[in-house]
Amino acid sequence: MRVMVIDDERLARKELSSLLEQYAHLDVIGEASTADEAKKKIETLHPDLIFLDIQMPGKDGFQLLTELDYIPKVIFVTAHDEYALKAFEVSAMDYLMKPVDPERLEESLNRLNEEEQELTPLTDLTRKNRLDQDDQIFLKDGDKCWFVSLKEVSRFQSEGNYVRVFFQNNKPMILRSLNTLETILEPRTFFRANRRFIINLKWIDKVENWFNGGLMVTLKDGTEIEVSRRQASKFKDSMSL
Repeated sequence: MRVMVIDDERLARKELSSLLEQYAHLDVIGEASTADEAKKKIETLHPDLIFLDIQMPGKDGFQLLTELDYIPKVIFVTAHDEYALKAFEVSAMDYLMKPVDPERLEESLNRLNEEEQELTPLTDLTRKNRLDQDDQIFLKDGDKCWFVSLKEVSRFQSEGNYVRVFFQNNKPMILRSLNTLETILEPRTFFRANRRFIINLKWIDKVENWFNGGLMVTLKDGTEIEVSRRQASKFKDSMSL
């Protein structure tokens, strides 16, 4: 497993990297001291797991995650209890308190190994260019944060310079355009229905003919979204209709 350590304190990075050396299945491929440096290295190296400090100068660990298209597995590292609680609330793989206790680290890694055996691993973007069902994204809206598997997202809705993401009973806003999302999502799963919506094809419950050669799609949550006439033929090809 390819690992990165992200912490603004050099000594903290070295101590954690040293602890990780005893695990033969882990390969520490890089370190970073700031969110911007980490973003560049994550985009280049595509680590499977990152140990991420939460409180750093400039952008914190949560802000870093909102800027990433590819989200590796995350174990937060923090010196503050309130951040540890927040890390737990957003369903991170785990969180560790500083200074990192070797036994607590081993427990965290064992839990990660157990979950990997039970779950389908996230798709590594070194093998493909687009985000699909088995990938996850990190969302932050105000004080609320989520790690979200894309299979849980029913649709993306454009609202000006923002996009609203619908999953479970949540619908946070992110500062992305629908056009940008269209370039990073797998088109065989996420379809641009019209100017305002990208829909998850796996969520479709019913399709009906609509006015002017368009289609009306009903999602499993009952939402109705029109597929424009321009997109209708592409949609039929995607669904093999």
